[in-house]
Amino acid sequence: MSTANLRRLFMLAIATAIGTSAVVAAPLPVVGDGGVPAFYTWTEKVPPTPGQMLRTEPLTPQQSLTEAGRDIRILYTSTDGIDNHTPVVVSGALYVPKGSPPQGGWPLMAWAHGTVGSADICAPSFAGRSPRDTRYLNHWLAQGYAIVATDYQGLGTPGLHPYGLTRPLAYGVLDSIRAVMRGGFDLSARVVVFGQSQGGRAAFATAVYAKPYAPELNIVGVVTTGTPYAAVRESADDEERANAHKSVVPTFAYDMLRLSTATLLDPSFVPADYLNDRAMPAFETSQRECLHAIEQRIVADGLTFDGSFKRSPMPALDVINREAAYPTLKSDIPIFVGTGGKDRDVFVPGQVALVTNACKAGDRIEWRFYPALDHSGTVNGSLPDSTQFVARAFAGERIDGNCDSLPKP
Repeated sequence: MSTANLRRLFMLAIATAIGTSAVVAAPLPVVGDGGVPAFYTWTEKVPPTPGQMLRTEPLTPQQSLTEAGRDIRILYTSTDGIDNHTPVVVSGALYVPKGSPPQGGWPLMAWAHGTVGSADICAPSFAGRSPRDTRYLNHWLAQGYAIVATDYQGLGTPGLHPYGLTRPLAYGVLDSIRAVMRGGFDLSARVVVFGQSQGGRAAFATAVYAKPYAPELNIVGVVTTGTPYAAVRESADDEERANAHKSVVPTFAYDMLRLSTATLLDPSFVPADYLNDRAMPAFETSQRECLHAIEQRIVADGLTFDGSFKRSPMPALDVINREAAYPTLKSDIPIFVGTGGKDRDVFVPGQVALVTNACKAGDRIEWRFYPALDHSGTVNGSLPDSTQFVARAFAGERIDGNCDSLPKP
């Protein structure tokens, strides 16, 4: 027997003795990955430059918007928002208005969507848009604005979606802008970023990450609605949160998604070690299906936050809260913030605290409060005000906001 064969037998014997395999095992698949076309998987080495367009293709009619002249699926490079250096691939969509672009190109708006889930099949460029978002985005297209819409890191593309964490959200938005700006789509240099709920967090995060991460971009305004404020030591909405934890509410789905994010930040965290048997089916649903299915399962099983754990997950959720906090509230970009007085998804006291503290930081905040609107209704309900804000931003007007005379909620 040759020396090489003897060496292989010796190594196999050692591996067997210590209970390991002599063959390196393939990485375990990430739960929630797959179910989407091959377009979303980049099999070559990921280029190191963020914001590089990798490929495009037309969206299907079901994934398209009626006011768009072109509906394009995009795949582009970004930076892993968890470790802040590894190149990753992110998917999204570009919608170009009908007709010919104005001189200088179509003004561009970058859309940041709300919570859809964590599984790849939930990526809006694949799953399509909700009726609310479809109406909203069609409004902006009809105004003559092109729209780039990221799916965010890990949605559609391989890897777990770091749900709710500000840096991955902001990087996904900023690099989607870079990618389409370099893609020959007749776009102007000016950009407005806009988002709802988780996307409101993404839009606000984009305002504060833009200068250090993508200083070459000319972002002239930001529009946010239903915007979470994961501030460290912020207790403005503690009472409402405590009441929600005792009740059967669909928003418990957000915490199910956060449990998956906790495994990204701490691989030793195992949700099954914390959730009780009644809650595990809902968690398993959160791994493979989208938001509506998770909410339905929570309500059908009568789950409350306080009644779903055998051990408190709060230390892990506190880590997520810190990672979801904005690194600073200071930005030199004017920001429109719309808040619904009947918002039960993102508690109103937290949204008020965000506006108040952003004003204290010296931001140019234009805050609009809509007493009769809930979380979802504020999206389209704010259009009369936000449309004017966006037009002024693109026109290059100075927008000082209303921090000196904030409305009373």
